[in-house]
Amino acid sequence: MVDLTLLAVFIPTFFIVSVTPGMCMTLAMTLGMTIGVKRTLWMMLGEVIGVAIVAVAAVLGVAALMLKFPSVFTVLKLVGAGYLAWIAIQMWRSKGKMAISDNPQQTVIHSNAGLFNQGLVTALANPKGWAFQISLLPPFINPDLELPIQLTVLVLIIMCSEFVCMMLYATGGKTIGRVLTKSQNVQRLNKVSGTLMMMVAIWLALGN
Repeated sequence: MVDLTLLAVFIPTFFIVSVTPGMCMTLAMTLGMTIGVKRTLWMMLGEVIGVAIVAVAAVLGVAALMLKFPSVFTVLKLVGAGYLAWIAIQMWRSKGKMAISDNPQQTVIHSNAGLFNQGLVTALANPKGWAFQISLLPPFINPDLELPIQLTVLVLIIMCSEFVCMMLYATGGKTIGRVLTKSQNVQRLNKVSGTLMMMVAIWLALGN
């Protein structure tokens, strides 16, 4: 069983937080601009799984263990940030798998596994995501009810909320991308996307 009163408060609370611009939402918008919403779904899949892992770990206390060994978390952040920064530079130069070619038929699409891993790493290495889950989830756990059922319901709500919000951002990014492409400003699109990607990388590397 779950506490319906807590659930009624949790759903709108988490949706408001999810829809707020952040690393994962910016990434979804960037990919929506460059590779379209359909391809971005692979990144979204990795992200929602990563968020689910973080949520479960936060409740079960793994997050507290990671705080005792910050070096492991720091390495994870820097590796993820470095990967995103490298992609951003490639996009700025209108090169690489994420950049859009002047000829759409020549655009090389990132692999499904690469997109999935990108979303997964971004979610797992997001320090604000960990901090948020640690601070938000415990108050919505009723100690008088069974933890597994409550945790399952909360995690499913989190995954659905994240997916809906990323779809909104990716769709918006695709619309922006179409406008720029129709104006034959492909290089500008690559630079805008690369700048957003670099912002995510810096955000990830410097986030506390």
